[in-house]
Amino acid sequence: MSLAESASVIDGAFQDIPVIDLSCATNLDENEKKVLAYQIRDACMSVGFFYVKNHGIPAECVDTILEVNKEYLKLPTEEKLKLNHEAVANFKGYIPLLDSNIEPGNRGDLHEGFQIGWEELETKAHDDKRANAGTMSGANVWPERPKEYREAMLKYYHAAVGVGRMLFTLFALSLDLPERYFDDKTKNSAATMNVLYYPPQTGPADDRIVGIGAHTECCFTILWQQPGIQALQVLNSQKQWIAVPPINGTLVINVRFLDDIFKSTVHRAVNRNGVDRYSIPLFFGTDYDVNIEPIASCVSTERPARYGPVLAGEYVNQRLKELYYQTT
Repeated sequence: MSLAESASVIDGAFQDIPVIDLSCATNLDENEKKVLAYQIRDACMSVGFFYVKNHGIPAECVDTILEVNKEYLKLPTEEKLKLNHEAVANFKGYIPLLDSNIEPGNRGDLHEGFQIGWEELETKAHDDKRANAGTMSGANVWPERPKEYREAMLKYYHAAVGVGRMLFTLFALSLDLPERYFDDKTKNSAATMNVLYYPPQTGPADDRIVGIGAHTECCFTILWQQPGIQALQVLNSQKQWIAVPPINGTLVINVRFLDDIFKSTVHRAVNRNGVDRYSIPLFFGTDYDVNIEPIASCVSTERPARYGPVLAGEYVNQRLKELYYQTT
């Protein structure tokens, strides 16, 4: 049965999220690596979400980025607004509370945070070629304090990008493609990262303001969740919201990939725990100048392509415009 045929018979009535161990992802044994890749394929096709453990991001890297962002987000609002993303090219910088609205009809997403794109740790942003990436061009901006902010953000960013590159090789194997199939499409990968703060949410449960509204992603997301605080929920085919609780030492991966052969699962975050919550999503994809189009094995006569070809950078740019400039 082809991938396209398999996708059409999966019912999506999952009740939990699989956990996948990446400890052998760099193992030279090709058979072991393929077993791992097929586990990922099953998770992507049936759920669209999976946890990964033994991913390689050091715990101290997570601790440091969380510490500097707690300090930054406690600064006076007027100081944070100096780097408001609306005044910076292509959505880099500070994101105020209720500034985004990802679900049409809602009144805004109840979180604030800071967003960056690619930048080498040892170079200045304006020297990096990714700062001139067509429709997504624009260098990062950085607050004056805390002083360690840029270093902490970029260390975590590059560690998470490393996870993304590893996953691309496994996605290729999962499709019975050469392991390096995506290498020429991910030389300067389109990766944007947010650190988000969700204040405790009160009020009626059906209010049109939630932490982040129901949505899908544009390629795949590498998400760190704060331990002990349940907020992320995913929607199965039975229209049930399934909790995705934080598991210590793991990341959550969710996908929208390969003409929806890898399931694009609707999800949201609602922080009704009475405490502050932080999360760190890194949105990973191909280079901005890559023309995204279906792989032949992912379409068939019975299941034709659902999306036309589009440049990756133009697609990301349009999604961000919809997120920040949508009318309610």
